[in-house]
Amino acid sequence: MSPPRIAVLASGRGSNLQALLDAIAAGTLAAEVVGVFSDRPQAPALLRVPEARRWSAKPSAFTDRDAYEQALGDAIAAARPDWIVCAGYMRILGAALIARFAGRMLNIHPSLLPRHRGLRTHAAALDAGDAEHGCSVHFVIPELDAGSVVAQARLAIAPNDTAESLAGRVLALEHRLLPAVLALACNGRLAERGGTALLDGQPMFTPLTLDSFDRLMP
Repeated sequence: MSPPRIAVLASGRGSNLQALLDAIAAGTLAAEVVGVFSDRPQAPALLRVPEARRWSAKPSAFTDRDAYEQALGDAIAAARPDWIVCAGYMRILGAALIARFAGRMLNIHPSLLPRHRGLRTHAAALDAGDAEHGCSVHFVIPELDAGSVVAQARLAIAPNDTAESLAGRVLALEHRLLPAVLALACNGRLAERGGTALLDGQPMFTPLTLDSFDRLMP
């Protein structure tokens, strides 16, 4: 059997994409990245896969958002992915596109959701006086960063932390968390029904932690 197929949406350098590729190469993620899709044709993330697996287009080249997302959705569908991962994709996705891939689209977000949705999460955590910060992997729904959370990784905020230092430390956690979640997904153990994440068919009432994966994976 061919391995599960992953499509990745990215707008920037693609370090989380590289974490997936590294996990595949190391044998800890039995999957294949079949396409990388970007709203920025110059995004470095695109260069991490062969040219035949790249798709990019500027949204401004289309008549409207719906036309762009129709083209993006068609390109994703053509790659026949089992899972779609938003990894640093900086555009809010429309409801029609999300519905097209419902239950198969995951996003990694740099905060401990439901705290600090949207942008500037590291500064927001500092401004709020949070003791902890981290990252979350969640199912994508039309409401921004509001889908069911599958897993989180946490760190303590140090007195001398800045938004920049937090960003670097959280990114290192993202590189560990995202491949671990995808390993579960690609093993057929992760799903979403009616707005609830399921692990092995059972509702997940609390997100997994990084430590959880040691006992969950063989």
